[in-house]
Amino acid sequence: MGNVLGMGRAVRATPGPREATGSTRGSADSAGPRRLPETAAVLEVRHAVRAWAGEYLPANAAVAVGLSGGADSLALTAAAVVEFGDVDALIVDHRLQDGSAQVAADAAAAALALGCRSARVLAVDVGTEGGLEAAARTARYLALDAARAGAPVLLGHTLDDQAETVLLGLARGSGGRSIQGMAAYAEPWGRPLLGVRRATTRQMCADLGRTPHEDPHNLSPEFTRVRLRTEALPLLEDVLGGGVAPALARTAEQLREDGALLDVLADELLEAARVPGTAGDEVALSIETLATAPAALRRRAIRSWLLDSGAKALTDRHLRAVDALVTAWRGQGGVAVGGGSPDTRLVAAREHGRLTLRGHDRCPRE
Repeated sequence: MGNVLGMGRAVRATPGPREATGSTRGSADSAGPRRLPETAAVLEVRHAVRAWAGEYLPANAAVAVGLSGGADSLALTAAAVVEFGDVDALIVDHRLQDGSAQVAADAAAAALALGCRSARVLAVDVGTEGGLEAAARTARYLALDAARAGAPVLLGHTLDDQAETVLLGLARGSGGRSIQGMAAYAEPWGRPLLGVRRATTRQMCADLGRTPHEDPHNLSPEFTRVRLRTEALPLLEDVLGGGVAPALARTAEQLREDGALLDVLADELLEAARVPGTAGDEVALSIETLATAPAALRRRAIRSWLLDSGAKALTDRHLRAVDALVTAWRGQGGVAVGGGSPDTRLVAAREHGRLTLRGHDRCPRE
């Protein structure tokens, strides 16, 4: 891209093979934390960031912030600069709209004005797999991960985003895991604002005299999440008398706590079920050990085993079919799951009292 401007300095971006990056650093008299007004919104966001940092990061840790220029990430950036000190802003330019380079440059300038140590623009190519929304998310996370230089990346997801995520999970019907929502910290991704409402981040921007960028995609009804935000949630709030978003977020938190315990128990079951003497591609599980375990733990253990062995894009149908090899076997053949290589596919099967997962040659027409 061209020059990225901030605080009177310009550094020319250096394009890479699939992304362009531009970095700016504040000058000696402009860098450093900014004093923020002590309004209710500012204090709420700062307290959320401080509490999150106290739980998940060591003192004086440096962090990166994924900054879009929108209200949520802008408020997060301002609070992070005060609470952490050393903050590097990473701005992803998806290049999906006219003028996106200028939006990214403006966000970089805002980051430096707020006191970030540096601001870097990452221009990415967005693919098509899974639809535009999913492809943009994939490109964004890959770019942030590549640029974070080992630091955790703070993301501006709010309580409202969490509620939308839970509703999307409910619609998929993929079980408790899909409605656990987003984790407050899943290394390297940190989400300090999951208990803060979107209205609060907007108010904080107003209190700071900052005008956030309004992404047109956030109002486009072609995206499911946008319709949840603008149609479904307001309707639920009206029908149920309010409080829906916080209730959904609480549900996610409770399920996440339950899920963490179940994961520990499932790992213990998985270890107990491993057949001695097998390793690598030949890891097998004892049918007898699995069959005597509660269904919820057994399926959790099988899911973990499949994923650890290279399976991908597991669905509830896949998982229940593999589970049936353990609990309802009537001589049926193996179950093909996603994963493998261009020449092989992964197939789970029951063999001599063991559950196995191996690569099988694909048919020519596959």
